[in-house]
Amino acid sequence: MIIRPSPPFRLDFTVWALRRRERNAIDRWDGRTYRRIVVIGRRVTELAIRQSGSTSAPRIIVTAMPSLRTATDRRQTRSLVDRLLGLHIDLSEWYRVARRDRQLAELADRFRGLKPPRFPTVFEALVNAFACQQLSLEVGLELLNRLAVVSNIRFGTGASAHYAFPGPRDVAGKPSARFRAIGFSRQKVRALLALARGMASGAINLDTLALDSDTELRARLLQLHGVGRWTAEYVSLRGLGRLHVFPGDDVGAQKSLARWLGRPAPLDYRGVATAVQRWQPYAGMLYFHLLLDGLTKSGAVEPAA
Repeated sequence: MIIRPSPPFRLDFTVWALRRRERNAIDRWDGRTYRRIVVIGRRVTELAIRQSGSTSAPRIIVTAMPSLRTATDRRQTRSLVDRLLGLHIDLSEWYRVARRDRQLAELADRFRGLKPPRFPTVFEALVNAFACQQLSLEVGLELLNRLAVVSNIRFGTGASAHYAFPGPRDVAGKPSARFRAIGFSRQKVRALLALARGMASGAINLDTLALDSDTELRARLLQLHGVGRWTAEYVSLRGLGRLHVFPGDDVGAQKSLARWLGRPAPLDYRGVATAVQRWQPYAGMLYFHLLLDGLTKSGAVEPAA
């Protein structure tokens, strides 16, 4: 399958914004190919995605193993890849906003081709947030890796096995002790199971969140057990693609923003909101660019030449 993204596009930048750290075993990247285990047409499938062409004339080549059988499978795969990698999001206005600010223009040019990634489902976005609450990102990602293993939706066997991110029903039927055994706290287990079991029973429906206004969305998310302000904003950006949202309680993002702005100390929630107001409605794009800026400083990502 070949997909032509809306240019400019860089697969490496976008994958790193999705995976965040090397420790992520669900979103895998070897420097050329992005791989993820998914379920397509009830079959566990490995998607391998690579880019050909240039940043300004990109092509995305998607290979599935086993091969996709039906037109429905192909449509599902195309939609999934498009969502994960933001392939058809038009960022022309973002680049116009960036050009009006010298400092932002430099950052946007350095990571030109970055698209805003999204988790495949709002459920996955919420579970990612639960895992990372009050922990370092590295520890949170390790919990998510373990969650995938115990859920056991796997492709391959033995040491070569890789795992898909579980869905609500994969989680709902397991006892809380299973998640406690892999390092989830009691509070995280309670939030995880309340969400998964609510969705499996039909009591919680996340499918309509995309239709809500920001106020409605925030209110509905805050009604879920374990969801506070940071989680609601994180899910709004990474789960629902609301690019005007910069998660203001994100400690790492607070520090990155302050450092980029030359401030001597991290910003608080209100300080973040005030600082990013001039770049609206693209504060979320700044969030992703600052994430890549940090990954560049760590040596994980190479900026555009």
